[in-house]
Amino acid sequence: MDALAQVDSWPVENAAVAVLVRDASGRVTVRGSVGAMDRSFRLASVSKLLAAYAVLIGVEEGALGLGDPAGPPGSTVAHLLAHASGLGFSGTRTVTRPGTRRVYSNTGIEVLGETLEKASGIAFGEYLAEAVFGPLGMTASELRGSPAYGVSSTLSDLVVFAGELLAPRLLAPPTFAAATSVAFPGLAGVLPGFGVRDPNDWGLGFEIRGGKQPHWTGGANSPGTFGHFGRSGTFLWVDPALNAACACLTDREFGSWAVDAWPTLSDDVVAALGAGAGAGAGAGAEEPVARPL
Repeated sequence: MDALAQVDSWPVENAAVAVLVRDASGRVTVRGSVGAMDRSFRLASVSKLLAAYAVLIGVEEGALGLGDPAGPPGSTVAHLLAHASGLGFSGTRTVTRPGTRRVYSNTGIEVLGETLEKASGIAFGEYLAEAVFGPLGMTASELRGSPAYGVSSTLSDLVVFAGELLAPRLLAPPTFAAATSVAFPGLAGVLPGFGVRDPNDWGLGFEIRGGKQPHWTGGANSPGTFGHFGRSGTFLWVDPALNAACACLTDREFGSWAVDAWPTLSDDVVAALGAGAGAGAGAGAEEPVARPL
């Protein structure tokens, strides 16, 4: 895919990017990729997507419920997933009442991990490995520390997770739909790196693009686009209007370079997919996403 050629000009030492599409039959393929598939990168806050997925699987398994109390008084598991619990970015301070503002919180995700641990009797890292990494065959992924930002992974593994988001099999359709739709609509808040957004739409672990502008995805991405970016220079978005996803790993922290580069890449990917662009870079054919049945 020609749109990915621009990644070589990014001011980063190492980058790995892939674009995936799902066809009408539900088959997911890699349309194009650049960079090493097996280099390990810190995902930073992209880890939150994986942590949220583990919690949602825990909900389906009956270990806990979205409406269960968790976090500050009046907060629930759903509030924590949607950054609506009132907990601050870090530490244990509550900065507002639950459900009144979107306050992006690493602490909230960490409390979620503790809540699932208590409910299941299984350490969160072990639960994540058994519920998500193992079934998807993400053998190079590992949680080292906080579930909010502590996962290290490879493009090969992130492609597999992106394939799961394009064609879910670990979550039932209603749960997945709830996770990738706006939770607690109408809440304003700060989108890290971009300032106050009103509304600052979020699902259950997944940021929803909505009408946010500027944004780390492209202006051509649909409002329903969901995903996350990480401070370590990483992102993953899924655009349901295109049945496509883009996964990006770099080793340079998020900054003005990413604010400029990522939306441009995303817009070019959307344009290429809309034009029916050909197969993977230099490969001449699409590659299926490999994952265990």
